[in-house]
Amino acid sequence: MSDEEEFCPRVRLNLWLETEEGMLFGLGRAQLLEQIEKQGSLNKAAKALGMSYRAAWGRLKNTEDVLGESLVLKTRGRKGCSLTPLGERILEDYRQWAQEVENFAVMTARKSFPWKIASFEEDMERIRNAEKDSE
Repeated sequence: MSDEEEFCPRVRLNLWLETEEGMLFGLGRAQLLEQIEKQGSLNKAAKALGMSYRAAWGRLKNTEDVLGESLVLKTRGRKGCSLTPLGERILEDYRQWAQEVENFAVMTARKSFPWKIASFEEDMERIRNAEKDSE
């Protein structure tokens, strides 16, 4: 690296919970629930994430089967859906847990390595600012 100011590795984590039956909940399912919340539709959520409806439905159903409870409710009178209180809670709990783990990982990486270490969000903000400055 010729320019030490530009060199700023970022921490990336992939966190998930699994059971003997397989994947329970992780980033992909969190993104799916976020898009369902935003789009109001499983089909639209799947499209927004670049996946098939069948894949999205299968992942959602797998998690619901393991939990024995629904994360998503069909909206009456429409083809839409919304998150159940459990779906909202699990999504929020996952967001908080992932943020806490990332904060810890960034802190320990900064202690462990000689470089300036950024969190993913800090680095994305730096990139957005650099793009604005170059316009």
